[in-house]
Amino acid sequence: MKANVGGIDKILRIVVGIALIAWALLGGPVWAWIGVLPLATGLMGWCPAYLLIGLNTCPLKKD
Repeated sequence: MKANVGGIDKILRIVVGIALIAWALLGGPVWAWIGVLPLATGLMGWCPAYLLIGLNTCPLKKD
């Protein structure tokens, strides 16, 4: 699994994921548990959907 989520994308995924999970915990709708997905992909830095569509928001690494 090569990282394909980076920078602002990663931060937004984590924030949105936490917000949705908090909403679900505070009595929000059951679908708010979908926040687990953006939180997990943000923390891992890898998104399977990005792999399928060929998208990569990670900056190029110079060696």
